[in-house]
Amino acid sequence: KVMVKPGDVIFVPAGTIHAIGGGILICEIQQNSNCTYRLYDYGRRDKNGDLRELHIDKGMDVVNIEPYFPDVKGFGKNIIYEHSVQRILCRCKYFQVTKYNISNCEIIQVDDSSFKSIVVLSGNCKIRCRQEEFEAKAGDSYFITAGKKRVHVEGNCQLVVTNI
Repeated sequence: KVMVKPGDVIFVPAGTIHAIGGGILICEIQQNSNCTYRLYDYGRRDKNGDLRELHIDKGMDVVNIEPYFPDVKGFGKNIIYEHSVQRILCRCKYFQVTKYNISNCEIIQVDDSSFKSIVVLSGNCKIRCRQEEFEAKAGDSYFITAGKKRVHVEGNCQLVVTNI
């Protein structure tokens, strides 16, 4: 059991059996695999009222049985810019996650190598990319396709930005 508090970052490697406790709000970032094996489900039901399917055999085929003790401190140091503070929260061979604390405006570069996924953690901002503009608030999520472009973020907010 890992005791967490707001702002903690935990990297959970593929094959690690894990559960998210009650009352915890998470921003889960994972490699796109469409593959989650459910070993236990607390009696939860699907939209039809049926117990959700468990995947015991498939899950046991891929589980890593070595004990895992996550480091909750995160990854990287704060990098201070004129209107933002950025920190890499997690980096692995599949993705990188960076937290932005924006105090006025920031430009997030997007290139041909990867999309950018933006999740607003707190505050309010305006997100503009080319001809599109959105008023954003905590909990909003945006997907910016790969390609040479600039994402303008204006306001006071915290964002999580993910790319591959």
